[in-house]
Amino acid sequence: MGRKELFALFKGFLDCICLCLSQGSSDAAGDSERDTDNGHLIYESGDILDDRYEIVDTLGEGTFGKVVQCLDHSRGERRVALKIIKNMEKYREAAKLEINVLERISEKDPHHKHNCVLMLDWFNYYGHVCISFELLSLSTFDFLKSNNFSPYPINQIRHMASQICHAVSFLHDNKLTHTDLKPENILFVNSEYSLIYNAQKKCNERRVNDTTVRLVDFGSATFDHEQHSVVVSTRHYRAPEVILELGWSHPCDVWSIGCILLEYYEGLTLFQTHDNKEHLAMMEKVRGPIPRRMIQRSRKQTYFQQGRLNWSECSKTGRSIKSKCKPFRKYMLSQGTEHHEFFDLMEKMLEYEPAKRISLASALSHPFFLPLHQPGRYQVWRRSCDLSR
Repeated sequence: MGRKELFALFKGFLDCICLCLSQGSSDAAGDSERDTDNGHLIYESGDILDDRYEIVDTLGEGTFGKVVQCLDHSRGERRVALKIIKNMEKYREAAKLEINVLERISEKDPHHKHNCVLMLDWFNYYGHVCISFELLSLSTFDFLKSNNFSPYPINQIRHMASQICHAVSFLHDNKLTHTDLKPENILFVNSEYSLIYNAQKKCNERRVNDTTVRLVDFGSATFDHEQHSVVVSTRHYRAPEVILELGWSHPCDVWSIGCILLEYYEGLTLFQTHDNKEHLAMMEKVRGPIPRRMIQRSRKQTYFQQGRLNWSECSKTGRSIKSKCKPFRKYMLSQGTEHHEFFDLMEKMLEYEPAKRISLASALSHPFFLPLHQPGRYQVWRRSCDLSR
């Protein structure tokens, strides 16, 4: 082959490479035009994804991405929730883990009896992992907020608590820990409500008509055999063993549920703080001293002095805690039997030592839940708008 032929061949090879590079840069530009700077998909109402999901409106937004309401044209225009993950590698990887958990749940609960949200489908859309779910309604937190943080009646708490315990017990039975239980991750199937006049407060309050709920957001759920992150759970619902870095397992979910139930009962978050030592001090104010054996095993020795939490009631933080927190039983709003049973259950859930904390299988047999098992009473408890506390 002559020099001219070699030169022509080499030039053709270079032209081919340049063409491929220009096409790649064109695709990348297209992706950048499709996304915001922080990785959210840019969309408008009426846009259709994957040739089937027509976006109606935005339901919510988080660090992971956004959730939109869609019409699924492949399911008779059924309304669904579509979780659109950011076009970023770490969020894509987290979404794949969540899909794995959701597929395991579907496999183990084919008839959808365990109060976990139902995943319908998932697909990749220009770098965005998209997961479609059954469309649910307001979260138990958003309903509380829209109701001026007026507490739920105890009979409604009973039904909600039973479903939450049932859902999370199902996860534990299948070697999963949710790790991010909070009122925002518990959604009503239907949040329609009735207005009830509260004579004591002299105002109308909302009472949800149907307390059927679903557990959502399995993005942080962890199998027993998987590596466990040191820190899990949203701050206010974080168990003491997590803060003290003692390792964690299923009982950390039980602690979170105890915090959630008291929030439903009081209308306010039990441990409203953003600091570890203040959080532990609040726990001590509510539940008494942290056991010495937990302190001795903790990697967080800087929080303690001579085996006791290093804080003073006379300090600014101490005075703040004293004004925010009180011994557990002083949160009771009534001396009625069901209130005593409720607090007995929560005390068992808010036991410091994970090994002594009640399991959810045992919790479901607690006397507090007995009215739900009485014939003919289920619908009464599920749909009650009774204002009795």
